[in-house]
Amino acid sequence: MDIGTRVKLNNGTKMPMLGLGTWQINDGDAEKVVLDALEMGYRHIDTARIYGNENGIGKAIKKSGVSRKELFITTKLWNDDHDDPIGAFEESLKKLQLKYIDLYL
Repeated sequence: MDIGTRVKLNNGTKMPMLGLGTWQINDGDAEKVVLDALEMGYRHIDTARIYGNENGIGKAIKKSGVSRKELFITTKLWNDDHDDPIGAFEESLKKLQLKYIDLYL
């Protein structure tokens, strides 16, 4: 499988089959790790607000120069945020410096 291989979802969206998981990457290291991954060809980044690394990931996305249309960004709602999922979603958008998230779990 090529790193750029995508699978077509039921709604027609094409999601990269291979993604970079960022669990346990601290925010201070996230920028470099994600920049390196994007340089290698990764286009799917998987994170969650609870990981505490969305700021670093957002910086990397912005700095990379990779078109947002080429990227597929996944983040997640944590159990403690079920009382305000919209607020948690908006906080993730802000930290990731994005206008939209491709998949919110």
